[in-house]
Amino acid sequence: MISRRSMLQTASCGFGYLALQSLCQSRALAATQPTIPARAKRVIFMCMSGGPAQMDTFDYKPQVGKKKKHPGSVFDFKQHGQSGQWISELLPETARHADRLCVINGMHADTGNHAQSFLQLHTGERLRKRPSMGSWISYGLGSENENLPGFISLNATKPSVYSSAFLPTEFAGTPIGTNGEDMSRATIRDISGTHLPPHVKRDQLDFVQAMNRGHLADRPGDGQLEGVIESMELAFRMQSAAPELLDLSNETEHTLQRYRVGKKLSVGTCRPTDFGRQCLLARRFAEAGVRFIEVNHGGWDQHKNHRRDLKANCETIDAPIAALLDDLATRGLLEDTLLVWGGEFGRPGLVPEDGKDQSGHNANGFTFWLAGGGVKAGYTHGKTTETGSRAVEGKVHFRDLHATILHLLGLSHERLTYDYGGRSHRLTGPEEAKVVHELFA
Repeated sequence: MISRRSMLQTASCGFGYLALQSLCQSRALAATQPTIPARAKRVIFMCMSGGPAQMDTFDYKPQVGKKKKHPGSVFDFKQHGQSGQWISELLPETARHADRLCVINGMHADTGNHAQSFLQLHTGERLRKRPSMGSWISYGLGSENENLPGFISLNATKPSVYSSAFLPTEFAGTPIGTNGEDMSRATIRDISGTHLPPHVKRDQLDFVQAMNRGHLADRPGDGQLEGVIESMELAFRMQSAAPELLDLSNETEHTLQRYRVGKKLSVGTCRPTDFGRQCLLARRFAEAGVRFIEVNHGGWDQHKNHRRDLKANCETIDAPIAALLDDLATRGLLEDTLLVWGGEFGRPGLVPEDGKDQSGHNANGFTFWLAGGGVKAGYTHGKTTETGSRAVEGKVHFRDLHATILHLLGLSHERLTYDYGGRSHRLTGPEEAKVVHELFA
């Protein structure tokens, strides 16, 4: 049986296929062109997997009334900055930037299961393999630097974090350090070698690419094959740019100390991720024009020893995040760099003085914060109940967060689409999503 593609390729000298290919390319181009004035050029997503305890970090829940004590904050909070943002004692360095933070206390998700909610946070889907947020953004905007990927993922533990799924492979994230790998040794694999001089490697690649393009000529419109060709070209160009960016030897000792590079706490659930190195690399990649950078710190699932493990996690991320905010602001990058902080859900609060020190999952109300990239500074959006059990005002779903991030980058979540499997797909999925305009400066 002859396929419709083959028929169009052979009938009337292939003019029908040329018309179809041109139409598809025009549709793809229209789908990926920025349609909204962009407030941000790039994103740094700080993923705290496991479920950060919002009531002991950014969503202050003091005891109210004279009733029996209820679930709430078990660490001290203070108001910071001119905005009076409430921030936990566990994050003193981040608190210095209170007037730069846009805190969303009305987040909610569909499930309290780690795997499904983590997948939905990254891809918009809970169960099926779909392109990650970084891949969608890379697809929509490309990279600002032709010698670097548009999307880099640091210290990822799951391929879903950086997968392009059905999008062409050139939009997949480039992982650096996976599954707890020593970040000081982590690199972009298979882009360099000393066995051949550069001009010989170029000749070798040209030979391979000539065969690839010949293969593509028999399969026009094969997005996956086109992606492989583009990826090989990018890998060759990256040989000069990437190793230099990964080498921190040209950073001052003071900078390394501010970011706490090399400091690896391993306490309970807290993972030794060298989060400071990740944040410093994120700054360098942002400066170099990478469009989407994800940094990862796991271990926020404090089912036991909540106080001890949460304190260790906060100590790990606090100074590096503050240093990153300092540097982005000083270097003039914060205005067009959107920082996003959060995890797949939150946690129910502890009851002070009841002797318990363990917490579960709460997808009905939790916290994210944004900074830079055109969002309001020193602003708190949304509210949970007095016990933090669920969001009751200014509710923001993951779909809304995705739509808002795309909007800040100049992309419409309704127009950024890709046809696959007989239907049109988008990051925000088929359900309704809203852009949260109240977050914009």
